Amino acid sequence: MRGKIASINISVQKGGKKKPVKKAFINELGIEGDGHSGKWHRQVSFLSYESIESFNQKGSINTSPGDFAENITTRGVDLIGLKVGDILAIMDENSKTRGSKKVILEVTQIGKECVAPCSIYYQVGSCIMPKEGLFCRVIKTGKIKVGNTIIVEKNYKK
Repeated sequence: MRGKIASINISVQKGGKKKPVKKAFINELGIEGDGHSGKWHRQVSFLSYESIESFNQKGSINTSPGDFAENITTRGVDLIGLKVGDILAIMDENSKTRGSKKVILEVTQIGKECVAPCSIYYQVGSCIMPKEGLFCRVIKTGKIKVGNTIIVEKNYKK
């Protein structure tokens, strides 16, 4: 399965909307400069553009990439169909050295538990991250940019 990065979103603080950027560096803790990076299993978060569009069609609120505090908004990747242990490889297919320039992330969590309404809920009126968000840890660091290809590698060992 292949898709693309539609948006890269960062925020220095946790608990709110993230702002889109054109490129970023993923270090061993997550996206450099993002408040969610650290030594834990949710270093980089994902949400699909298709999920955001579906959410917008159901209500009167118009949300954009980053509004649900996801780091990477994808297009064309069935995030809901992924499982813990699956691998996401991000690369620039136009690069002559694309094999060595891959960023590799491992899926560590599907969705998240919201004990109480979070700040996103109060800002947007609802939240789709608990069911449709995806979280990863960094396996291989590197640069990413909007438009990069995402390749899903299923983990058949589990």
